[in-house]
Amino acid sequence: MNGIATGAGVVRGWRWGIVAVVVAALAACGLSDEAEIRQWMADQRKTIHPVMQKVAEPVPFTPYTYDPHGRVDPFNPQKILMTMTQERVRGVASGLRPDLSRRREPLEAYALDQIRMVGMMREANDNVALLEANGTVHLVHVGNYIGQNFGRVIRISETEVELRELYQDAAGEWEERPQKLELQMASAQGS
Repeated sequence: MNGIATGAGVVRGWRWGIVAVVVAALAACGLSDEAEIRQWMADQRKTIHPVMQKVAEPVPFTPYTYDPHGRVDPFNPQKILMTMTQERVRGVASGLRPDLSRRREPLEAYALDQIRMVGMMREANDNVALLEANGTVHLVHVGNYIGQNFGRVIRISETEVELRELYQDAAGEWEERPQKLELQMASAQGS
């Protein structure tokens, strides 16, 4: 029994010896590779010269002096209120506002940048646009609504769809904005 235990100890000793030799060999290889890398980096530093660009002199700041003599005070609350009231009256007089009671059309669920014009066809002497959104092609006539800003189609040509969007300005008034979707060529579609 004692001989078997001694043999197991020798085998264990040999294993530790082999592990120690392998670790020492790897450490020696690592040190020589590191020295080569450090030497290469030092050589590269000697050959590379930094390029410095001259920074332009800063422009001196000249403060603006407001001369209120003969001008409207921009911070007068009465003037601001009067201007906003005039804008509100003008917006109401123009009658611009979306019809929130009408039924929404399918393409109003998408932003304009998610809708692509992929074609146009004629139907009973009217132009009909082929618009693709989320992999589905929709037929769109003049008067249909598209986009998320109450965009109404006003004209369809062979190469584009023109529409008018309604959006609210900072004062909460509705204004019109012209937009258009242009025909996407086959190369742009990836075909």
